[in-house]
Amino acid sequence: MPDHFFSSDAPAAPSARPLGGCARGCCGAAPRRRLFTAALIGSALAAAAGPAWAREGVEVGSQSSLSKLVSAEQIEQAAAQQYRQMLQKAAQQRALAPDGNAQLQRLRAIAERLIPYSFEWNERARQWRWEVNLIGSKQINAFCMPGGKIAFYYGILAQLKLTDDEVAMVMGHEITHALREHARERMGKTMATRGAIEIGAAIFGLGGGGRYLADMGGQLLTLKFGRDDESEADLVGMELAARAGYDPRAGVTLWQKMAAAGKGTPPQWLSTHPSGPSRINDIEVNLPKVTPLFARATKPLRRFEPARAAG
Repeated sequence: MPDHFFSSDAPAAPSARPLGGCARGCCGAAPRRRLFTAALIGSALAAAAGPAWAREGVEVGSQSSLSKLVSAEQIEQAAAQQYRQMLQKAAQQRALAPDGNAQLQRLRAIAERLIPYSFEWNERARQWRWEVNLIGSKQINAFCMPGGKIAFYYGILAQLKLTDDEVAMVMGHEITHALREHARERMGKTMATRGAIEIGAAIFGLGGGGRYLADMGGQLLTLKFGRDDESEADLVGMELAARAGYDPRAGVTLWQKMAAAGKGTPPQWLSTHPSGPSRINDIEVNLPKVTPLFARATKPLRRFEPARAAG
């Protein structure tokens, strides 16, 4: 990361507050009551419309039982520690966007719209201390670590000239990796190969298994997921964005831009998110499942300008 990427008289301090405060029903007594009332109405309408399993949206399989071999709390704690270290390093290099940065405000506004729709996919997400930060780097990269720790690199916004809809697709995709606990599943599969003794140690945070989980905390930023995980993240992320009022067709233009950026030296994001024609095709096939959700969704009142290329 270049020094002084974000101009400031002093290094920006890592933001410790959870994302969004009380905006959009994420907290507060009155928003909670509205959400509860809406849930009751939604349940009544669903009962009248048909069986409970007939949900509208994309279809993905159940999570692997291997993820249960590893403690979600441990992984989320390791992720929070790794995330905090990353922010501190960025702040020291003046590469952490201050709260007043326009693109950071953009990211947080989009996240606040997506997050309420994440709870259906993972109940733990209601208790996560969601954070969104922007790193001053020309890298084309973004991620969401377990526990709702989101980071975008300036390069992915500026070099790809992402629209709000495309930002929502990237963010929805990354959030899905956390919601569907793909990192936890990957670690569970690894633990399963180490034998029952070390699996038991991992569950109770003891012995070699516990040390392994601690070591894995440092690798959460660079985990490579399988094709099934990537497809799942594309589809669920697209649904989250559509429900939040962002055009799901942006999933196609996003990956077209990624494919173009991947010619020559592939960007960092493609090292953990491989692209290909089949990816765009899968998105197009599933668009009819989320287009009605987008059509009915409340659209964002504010639209943001794309990021400008850094000097």
